Amino acid sequence: MVYRTNGYRVFSVFNIVFLCILSVLCILPIMHMFALSFSSRAAATANIVNFWPIGWTAEAYTTTLGNEAFLRSLWIAVERTFAGTAISMAVIVMAAYSLSRSSDRFPGRTAYTWFFVFTMLFSGGLIPTYFLVNKLGLTDTLWALILPGAVNVWNLILMLNFFRTLPKELEDAALIDGAGHFGVLLRIFLPLSMPAVATLSLFSMVGHWNSWFDGVIYMSTVEKYPLATFLHAMVVSENLTQIGVSAQDVANISNRTVKAAQLFIGSLPILLVYPFLQKYFVKGIVLGSVKE
Repeated sequence: MVYRTNGYRVFSVFNIVFLCILSVLCILPIMHMFALSFSSRAAATANIVNFWPIGWTAEAYTTTLGNEAFLRSLWIAVERTFAGTAISMAVIVMAAYSLSRSSDRFPGRTAYTWFFVFTMLFSGGLIPTYFLVNKLGLTDTLWALILPGAVNVWNLILMLNFFRTLPKELEDAALIDGAGHFGVLLRIFLPLSMPAVATLSLFSMVGHWNSWFDGVIYMSTVEKYPLATFLHAMVVSENLTQIGVSAQDVANISNRTVKAAQLFIGSLPILLVYPFLQKYFVKGIVLGSVKE
């Protein structure tokens, strides 16, 4: 039987109130952006839109979905997110499995682990990284957005610690039955690690989808920008014709409504993916924190 003190009840109330306030603060900007995207040019220009559209119109979305530059950047972002997440998780899972083995099965694993940790603390820097990517001929290609950050060492350590919590006897039994290391990884470790894999995949997807700076560095033309870089260029630019909006559309709609519509569309994919991974995310958020 659990006894809850008055202090615990007070803490629970304050915790719930704090989380509710935090949730509202996160939701209100999205509501404002949604309302602004469906508001008329006059209302947006007058800055009178709060959390409900004024002068309902979908002209901003019609213009956005008819903008080839926006759709192209959206497709590049989708390609980058799926390919980048798949490559990153494949490398992380295989590396974490190897490094989670005991020293008698993987001599030198400690040295390799510290090698990865060292890259977390010290990096080559922006300019050397750019020179390397350029010399490899990756600039102006999708690989320039994927390969430099393919191995997230923090995610690797989380996955490594999660693998260490799995019973060693399962691996021993599989090896005795004749399974190889790939068989153990694919048939035993991965099915038991779905919360960790789903959580880290979500982190990787969000990182790729929201990353804009590497697009500015490695891409020389707007036509090759991923969505986040395109939206960044759109937000800082006062001239929408530079990013594919026709002069006629600019005359009929407000810059603010078009920007709000594009930002709202850009935020939708991650918001839609999260509910499908939530049941794993709740479990995986405590990756490797408890060992039985």
